[in-house]
Amino acid sequence: MINNLHSRRGFLKGTVLATGGLVLAVQLPRMGRATGAASSSEEAAFTPNAFVKIDESGITLIMPHTEVGQGIYTSSAMLMAEELELRLDQLKVEAAPPDLSKYMDPILYDQATGGSTSTRSDWMRLRQAAATARIMLVGAAAARWRVDPAQCRVHEGTIYHDASNQSSTYYDIAAEAAKLPVPADVPLKDPSQFKVIGTRAKRLDTPGKVNGSVVYGMDIRVPGMKYATLAISPVTGGRFTKMDEAAARAVKGVLDIVTADNAAVAVIGEHMWAAKQGLDALNIEWDPGENGAVTLDTIVAKMDQVSQQPGVVIRDENKAVDVIANAATKLSAIYRSPFLSHSPMEPLNCTLHIQDDRAEVWVGTQVPVRTQKAVADITGLPVEKVTVNNQLMGGAFGRRLDVDTIELAAKLLKDIRYPVKLVWTREQDMTHDYYRPYYYDRVAAGLDKDGRLIGRTHRVTGSSIFARWAPAAFKNGIDPDAVDCASETPYDEEAVFADYVRDEPAGVNTSWWRGVGASHNLFVVESFVDEMATATKQDPLEFRRKMLTKNPRALAVLNLAAEKAGWGQALPPGRGKGISLQVAFGSYLAHILEIEITDEKEVRLLRSVIAVDCGVVINPDTVVAQMEGGVIFGLSSAMFNQVTFTDGAVDQTNFDTYRVLRINEAPKVEVYQIKSGEAPGGVGEAGTAAAAGALANAIFAATGKRIRSLPLAEALG
Repeated sequence: MINNLHSRRGFLKGTVLATGGLVLAVQLPRMGRATGAASSSEEAAFTPNAFVKIDESGITLIMPHTEVGQGIYTSSAMLMAEELELRLDQLKVEAAPPDLSKYMDPILYDQATGGSTSTRSDWMRLRQAAATARIMLVGAAAARWRVDPAQCRVHEGTIYHDASNQSSTYYDIAAEAAKLPVPADVPLKDPSQFKVIGTRAKRLDTPGKVNGSVVYGMDIRVPGMKYATLAISPVTGGRFTKMDEAAARAVKGVLDIVTADNAAVAVIGEHMWAAKQGLDALNIEWDPGENGAVTLDTIVAKMDQVSQQPGVVIRDENKAVDVIANAATKLSAIYRSPFLSHSPMEPLNCTLHIQDDRAEVWVGTQVPVRTQKAVADITGLPVEKVTVNNQLMGGAFGRRLDVDTIELAAKLLKDIRYPVKLVWTREQDMTHDYYRPYYYDRVAAGLDKDGRLIGRTHRVTGSSIFARWAPAAFKNGIDPDAVDCASETPYDEEAVFADYVRDEPAGVNTSWWRGVGASHNLFVVESFVDEMATATKQDPLEFRRKMLTKNPRALAVLNLAAEKAGWGQALPPGRGKGISLQVAFGSYLAHILEIEITDEKEVRLLRSVIAVDCGVVINPDTVVAQMEGGVIFGLSSAMFNQVTFTDGAVDQTNFDTYRVLRINEAPKVEVYQIKSGEAPGGVGEAGTAAAAGALANAIFAATGKRIRSLPLAEALG
């Protein structure tokens, strides 16, 4: 899809601000529209995607994506700075308001941030906006000076005509530029001319994080604001039956008690401590309802049963089942991947001020348009009367792609007329998450007498997030995320059969999680590739190399990782190295992990070597940071974590029972980047998806024990 953007013509509309400045909005045709010159009637149907604002305060990128810690504010600003001939510190970044007509992500078809799509979506459209803006500004200056625009040059936001010794800043000429016709087919810089893109730029948000001036949702303070915290039924679908309101109201500082659908209760106080103490005093009694007997065992037993039935066919090539039946070596296995929590460091929170004729919300969200609509629907207000102030987020990992917590806040506070900050405690956050689905995979393979893979089958059984979150993308019963990296692999494959069985677990809400479908399928596929190599007495690296004759980029990252990790060197007893290879999120990545089994039979992570080809690199430091953070996130989950249920309620309540790797437990992470001229791929989730398979394979290399169920701590006993 990114390659298609290279051929689409971008258009800018100029609007003069009351302040004398200029707003420039890049517009692209809707996906599927033929390229070429657009008539005025066609132009009216275009969807604008991003804005540049030039006024007396400077030059501002109105950012269509949200900052969740992935560094997109800096990377996207670098794209703008490159084509506008600016230093990075000359650009400011503002979060875009909810407006699907202007800020729709062309990959996600929503104003959303997720799926490692931000840079892929912005790579062309933001550069087109900036380049066209520059051409218009230079044209306006040249017209003022009555010179040829080709004789002008731009340096750090100032236009120069050296022959006449004249110059003008962008702001000085912005109003005149807005009156010019919008040029078409504006050329973009050749990569050889890049001055900003590809440099190790410091993140724009770092100073504010260091000095404390950055405002997250949890930091919001508005005049007259009160505080609230809540309790939700421990079991999905449960209801409260009894509570002691008198005791809660007797707590000093408690102002009010509000409920929603008999499933949630919030106490509002002058401060958070009063709200928390008041909530504890309620002594709520709950009726668990129909999901009160749900356990992980009941969920998995049902998945095992339904996974034995044929699913919706995703890929069927060359009668793979028959090929396997006649193969010299036959393999089959069942892999299981657990429910996982998001548990970002910043717990969920939402500040709302609902009035009779309008509402305002301050929240960190990955989906501002959905947030606006959620509040409007519940309050009955017109959408345009709901203002969303999107904040930086202290992590999300997909959790803030859903608006259930914002809907609940609106339900609880819809009759309150003063601003309230509603805060989820860590326990409420973790036990009422929308979890990464549990997956149950049945895989099989056949290899010929020479140890060559000749047939593969893969049946994925699990919940469908797309069916709930984006029903239009759930076509013919197939969830494209659930099967990502399962139906298509980097390897040479002649006979493949893949199908999908949808199974929605009772009493559990599921959603996107960092690494999405690839996070589980790569664990399965790459572990099973190792099983094939072992069954045919082949080295796992050489076995993969033989199957990459048609995929040079995948082979290149595999070879680089192997070289840097010292694959093939003798290891002491108790040590092992494992490989995971992937093509996901538009990027190519190989991960080799070295581990050691201690005398106490514990797994010690020693060294993580990652080779990545993510196309054109905007900021190499961002790639390194995302790989480091992603692999630690993935290893934490693979080592320790799963969400389980007792009597319908989640057992894990805080970081003592849902672990994150400590500093002393983390491996040394080395990241090696391959220079590429291809369009950028995503990096925010790639490291997470690469973690579990490499870890499982390293444990087998060290112990001879094959891991087919996560987390590894439980699998190892």
